[in-house]
Formats: sequence, structure tokens, C-alpha cells
Amino acid sequence: MTASLPLGPVLRHVGPTTATVWVQASEAGRVRVVADGGVTGVAETFTVHGHHYAVCEITGLPSGAALPYEVFLNEARVWPEPGSTLPPSTLRTIDPDAPTRLLYGSCHTPTGDTPEGVVRYGPDMLRATARRLAREPVEGNLTLLLIGDQVYADEIQESMRAFLRAHRARTGEDGPEDEVVHYSEYAELYRQAWSDPQVRWLLSTVPTLMVFDDHDIRDDWNTSAAWRRSMDGHPWWRARVTSGLGAYWVYQHLGNLSPDERAADPLWALVRAARIDAGAEVDAFALRAHEEPGSYRWSHRHDVGGIRVLMLDTRCGRALGEGDPSDGSRSILGREGHAWLDEHLTGGPEHVVVVSTVPVVLPPAVHHLEAWNEAVCAGAWGGWPRRPAERLRQALDLEHWGAFRYSFERLADTLGRVARGERGPAPATILLLSGDVHFSYTAPVRHREVGEDGSRIVQLVSSPLCNRLPENFRGVVRLSASAPVHLVGRFMTWLARVPRPSLRWRLSSDLYFGNTIGEVSFAGRDVRARWYHVAEGGPDALPVVRTRVDL
Repeated sequence: MTASLPLGPVLRHVGPTTATVWVQASEAGRVRVVADGGVTGVAETFTVHGHHYAVCEITGLPSGAALPYEVFLNEARVWPEPGSTLPPSTLRTIDPDAPTRLLYGSCHTPTGDTPEGVVRYGPDMLRATARRLAREPVEGNLTLLLIGDQVYADEIQESMRAFLRAHRARTGEDGPEDEVVHYSEYAELYRQAWSDPQVRWLLSTVPTLMVFDDHDIRDDWNTSAAWRRSMDGHPWWRARVTSGLGAYWVYQHLGNLSPDERAADPLWALVRAARIDAGAEVDAFALRAHEEPGSYRWSHRHDVGGIRVLMLDTRCGRALGEGDPSDGSRSILGREGHAWLDEHLTGGPEHVVVVSTVPVVLPPAVHHLEAWNEAVCAGAWGGWPRRPAERLRQALDLEHWGAFRYSFERLADTLGRVARGERGPAPATILLLSGDVHFSYTAPVRHREVGEDGSRIVQLVSSPLCNRLPENFRGVVRLSASAPVHLVGRFMTWLARVPRPSLRWRLSSDLYFGNTIGEVSFAGRDVRARWYHVAEGGPDALPVVRTRVDL
């Protein structure tokens, strides 16, 4: 078999003089990344359930570099692929003094921009972004943040269904016919999501940081304790969550880590020490991470010049107690996650970016509905309404920050103290970047105890990359953002004795339901937000700016 890369190269964590390149290889052996100027990174592959991977650390790079590179597997050149018409892939390091841009988005269904795919899901904004960046110079520090639902394990395309049928007939493994369960099925799911030539080139040349949301594992993952109990009743769920978290660690999380963080990761040491296949070690780790959420930290921090980026795990680490909403037994981050955020959400940087896959602030009526529902589920109206309230929570996906009052108020308190300069010099802005909800908007946020001289706090949402909301759901979302429904929500929370939130916000832009990718540009203390979309044209159309906001 000819040596090749089923996936990758993917440019992941970068520093001023270092770059990390992740690959999936067709065979075991040695992977070399060779950049212009002769700088080389070498790594031996590791194997998980029969699939081979390597993480190459390239050191000694100049600050602010953009160096074309090649990849070799056992001395055979496997990247770039012959005949590619795209520009060379480049290693990009951070220049601490250069301007910084963050691209961000979530919810990506791979369609290749086929006619039928565009009709149902809309144009693919990862492919469109690749076309844009292939045609224009990339200046300064550019990072892509993929903030959830990089793969859909429970809403699969026909090509994935065909793979499941063939794979299960061959191996005897079982599971739902329309959902991924086993590790090799996840490997194929990632291959189909990331092997499009344009997406593959984009990931090979723009440093990318990732974090999961629910569909990476399953829709509404960890909505509540009742949801967990329901899923535990499925005979395939244990294998599913084990495979999903293990695959996430391999395909997404490993590349988020700096060389020092990876060296300190206990699973990385076990994987590297495994003689033949580390599948058992990865499975044991993943199952423990599911059963003991505090046993591993999925959140990660990155500093780029004067910008601090905090990527939050708002899924796996949730605490799902069923007591008083204010006592911390139920939280969106869990005890360890809140402690980590308290440690890193401080003043000092010029700008602080908190990345939460689910928005911190939603249309106010939705926030009130979630807060009311949480209170009723906890017994605010007595015992008999708790069960129908739980059914409503799962049916309407009421599981964002508003449905975790303890977490919302704890974050709000920290945001207020940072904005007032009580946790170090107040940043110019605190940005909350999110996706998940399949519509995009801006929401200026103010803490009740922060004056005009405090940090600007803004929620920015960009979603989806490729999975636009069907028309029949859009009217409901628009209604939820209306003033009359907001008042109804306020009244319901009053009836459930839910205290008013300490944050105030409003949606300042029209809701946009098309596929989009957000961009935030930093220049000194100024910030500009843009949302790109494809207005018209075929699979070669370039994205254009739909909305621009100076913050």
C-alpha cells in the first residue's frame, strides 16, 4: 500500500517559535514535517484501535513566520498531494507585536457544496473561507476557532450510513443504524468531515483550536441528570460515549495543547508507551472522563499578544445535581471547571475572549424560560410539575447558561469584577464568543455594578458554518426575541421566585439564519467584528461581509 495521509496535516497549537502539526497516517512509522529553511519536526506514529496518528512539534521557528512545508511518512512525501491547485500549506507562528484576528464558528455538516447539499444545508463556510484566504494575503496572527459540532455523530449523511452498514456487517458490531457508536466509525466520521480538499487546505495552513459541543457526542449531551439516566438505559451508550470522547481527544484535543502541556498529559504518556495499540488506554481514559467529569480538564487557555483566549468545556464537565439551583450541585462547568475559569479569567490582557460553545446570553425571553424551567424542575412549584418540566427541558433544548443559574451568576460576578478592574487592570473588552444555536447575533452586555468606565462586555454568536436552520423554525426564534415574549418570560421567572440576573443585555443586530463565519479583529484597544456569508453563486463563490460592528 502506498504511504498516504487519510487526514491532515492540521496546523494546531502555535507559539512565537513553535508549531504543532497533527496527521493521521496510512501506516505506522516516522512522520517528518520539513519547512522552508530546513527546519524539521519528527514524530513516531501512535496507534489507537488500528488507526495511526502523529503529532509533530516543530521548534526553532522565527516569530511571525509563514513558512511553506512538506510532510513525509517513512521517507515518502505525502503532502502536498500531487496536482493540487491550492497554495502551499504554511507553518504560521505568533508575532506578539502584530495585529490579531480570530475566525470562529460552529455546526459543520460536510456536503462538498453539492447542489442537493446547498439546498438543504446552505453553502459551506469552511470551504468558502479557504477560497478567500487562498486569494488574499494573510497578515498578522490569524487563528481559527472551531467551537463545537465539528462532527455530527447522531445526524449522519447517507455516505456515513453506507459505511455503518458495511462496517457492522464485516465486524459484527451493532448500534443504531443512523448513529455512530464505535471508534472506527468515529474515525470515518472525521475523515468525511475533514477530507474535502478546500477544508483540508484551510486546516493545514491556519492555526486551529477546537472544543466540543453536544453533537460531537450526541444531541443535548448532559442536558440533565434525567437525560443521563435515560441514555444509560441504551445498551450501546457506554460504547458510544467512550468512543466519542476517545476520538475527540485524538482528533481534536491533542492539538490544542502546547508542547509542555502535552508532555504533562497523563494519557499522552500512556499512548506513547503503548507498544502496539493504545486503544485500551484511550478507552479507559474516556470512560473515566465520562463517569468522573472532574478527572480531566478539557478547557484550555491561549495568549496571543495582548489577547487571552479561554476555550471552555461546557459539556463533559457539567455537574447534574437536582437540588437547589443556587447551591452549585448543578452547574454548566462543574466544580473543577469553575475553579479553572476563576483562575484564568482575570484582568491584565488588553482583551479577554471567553469561548463558550453555547451562548452565555440568549434572547432574553429564552433566558427567562430556561431559568423558570430549571426552578420548576428543582421543585419551585412543588413536586408534581417537575416531571413535565423535565420533559419540556429536553424537548426544547433548555440547557444553556440560563438553565444553570449558579453558573450564570458565578460567571456574571467574575465578569463584573474583571470589568471593574478588581482582578487586575481592566481589559478594553471582554468578548463572549459562541455558536450552537444556528443563528447569529450581537448582544452588548452590562453588569449592574459596572459603570461606563468599565470593560465593554459583548456576546458575539456565529452559527452555523454549514447547517442552516430550516425555514419553519425561524419564526419561532424571531418571536422569542420580541418584547412581548420577553415580558412573559420575566413574569414566569417572577412566579417561580427566580432572582433577576445581574447582567443586562439586548440583541443589537438582526438575527441572521444563514451559514456564516465570524471574524474578530483587534487593533490596540479597538475591536471590529464581521460576519461573512456567501451571498450568491455556485461552489466557487467567495464569501463577503454581511455585517460589520465596531465594538
